Amino acid sequence: MKTSVPARIGNVPRLQAQRRSLIVLVAAQVLSGVGLAAGVTVGARLAQDVFSSTSLAGLPSAVGTAGSALAAVAVGRISQAHGRRPGLAAGYLAGAVGCAGVIAATVAGNPLLLLLALFVYGAGTATNLLARYAGADLAAPAHRARAVSTVLVATTLGGVVGPNLAAPTGDLAHALGIPDLAGPFLLAGAAYAMAASVLAIWLRPDPLLLARALESERTVASYRQLGDADRRPRPVVERRRPGVLVGALVMVLTQLVMVAIMTMTPVHMHDHGHGTAASGLVIAIHIGAMYLPSPLTGWLVDRYGSLMIAAASGVALLAAGIVAAAAPDDSVAAFAVALALLGLGWNFGLVTGTAIITDAVPLAIRAKTQGLVDVSISIAGAAGGMASGLVVAVAGYPLLAIGGGILALAIVPAVVAAARSR
Repeated sequence: MKTSVPARIGNVPRLQAQRRSLIVLVAAQVLSGVGLAAGVTVGARLAQDVFSSTSLAGLPSAVGTAGSALAAVAVGRISQAHGRRPGLAAGYLAGAVGCAGVIAATVAGNPLLLLLALFVYGAGTATNLLARYAGADLAAPAHRARAVSTVLVATTLGGVVGPNLAAPTGDLAHALGIPDLAGPFLLAGAAYAMAASVLAIWLRPDPLLLARALESERTVASYRQLGDADRRPRPVVERRRPGVLVGALVMVLTQLVMVAIMTMTPVHMHDHGHGTAASGLVIAIHIGAMYLPSPLTGWLVDRYGSLMIAAASGVALLAAGIVAAAAPDDSVAAFAVALALLGLGWNFGLVTGTAIITDAVPLAIRAKTQGLVDVSISIAGAAGGMASGLVVAVAGYPLLAIGGGILALAIVPAVVAAARSR
């Protein structure tokens, strides 16, 4: 596949370009963190009101993550063909359109339009996750996990602020004649649109295109050193290494368990008398734990290896399930601790899985493969979100929590087997 790269791109020092890319990505991630928090905070309750059924409360999460799966493919392919900048900007713009659709659907009281809008809204979530790969494009192999973690941690500010604005944006929506639960999507739509603009204007040079250009220059230089100046370099063999399967498995399991427990916690709290402010606080703590530990996680991965930290993610998710299952119904603090552990386990899994995938895939097919891997992550999230409501309706929230924690332990034998095969 031929990709147009400006001639001046090769003249940009790699370190300078990496720093610039991280600054722009961080700015966009702060904004997109506000956008993804909206659906997490009120999505399940919105469905519960529209469909008048707890068993369908996980439907928004399932529909949104299904939309994420399609968006991951689209953003990955756009990035593969044209670079990270147009791919990520298009994904965030689609998320903004989805937010507008959610608002229109709630005003019209149209359940089908709501589901379609939530499907499109999922593009923002997929793009927020795919942006982490852009942070690693120009990073040295020994610092890739830290580069990924820098992009991830930027989501913390928006992700923590967003849920705590659920009540004020609900008041704003009420003043505008919009249902209160649609309020957070007003803020989310603006945030996603701004994130798209930041990337479209300032993510230059494109990190993926620059990485390819530098890789090509190194290949040509190596042939010249060998006295093969007149011989064309052999084409890159587009082969994925076995690490792709391990990295994908870690991220799939952590996503499935995290989404399932996270989706139903606000519903469980609401059913036991907690208001929007309480559930918003718990979700804010959860999102903070998902992203805030990223610098530490990146350092741990670079220092001790991705497989060891991947195993730790399974243990953290088990602890989260146990605490959530045992939490007294009237204790906001207990739910906050449970979801903090849930976010930490997810963070361990995402950073380690991303590092494994990036190391295993050559630049020639990196963006496309990363998009496909994130499709499986989105499908896992959709399955977790949809199943969570059914499990709670049939067996209760504690069984969902403890069952998810036990499932997450499957990560441990998987990474042990991978370590032995090295």
